Amino acid sequence: MAASAALPGLFFCFLAMILLILVSVSSPTLNSISFLNANQYAFGVFGYTGSQVHVGYYFPLPGDINTTTLHNLTSVLILYPIAAGLSGLAFLFGVCGAGYHRAGTVFMSFLAGLATLCTLLAWIISMSLFGVVRDRLRSNGINANWGNANWLALGALVALFIGSCTAGCGVFGHYRDTRSTRRR
Repeated sequence: MAASAALPGLFFCFLAMILLILVSVSSPTLNSISFLNANQYAFGVFGYTGSQVHVGYYFPLPGDINTTTLHNLTSVLILYPIAAGLSGLAFLFGVCGAGYHRAGTVFMSFLAGLATLCTLLAWIISMSLFGVVRDRLRSNGINANWGNANWLALGALVALFIGSCTAGCGVFGHYRDTRSTRRR
């Protein structure tokens, strides 16, 4: 093993990638994971229960929730799959860094930082979006509750933050030169 200092960042990037993949395949693909549950609908990244998979959607419930602003904010949820891809790339570079060369750990640190920013932006927007929709639905007498995708995304955000910090520290770890150890 070339660098054990890269392993904590590698673990946290992998954990964040799995959590972000779960968030990305939320409703309508996987109805048990959603951002908001209202009546029989579960709302996810690419739609809601019974809808086709697409980027950006209008809410199928009555009330003043079908504004252009809220529709456009549902399109921004595409940041979750983008963050999943960035954390997956960070993991792959981390494997290279842990197994071979410091450059992989440097790229893992950079990509984990980008994925952290992307996830932070997506999480703030999704909490704001679904918080507004939840309040408006409740004011119309419709029972609306938070889903579990919000907390999965928060867990991914924390894991990416820790992963980017530990990957940054892992850049300065001990990297053994395999050529010099063979000569001895």
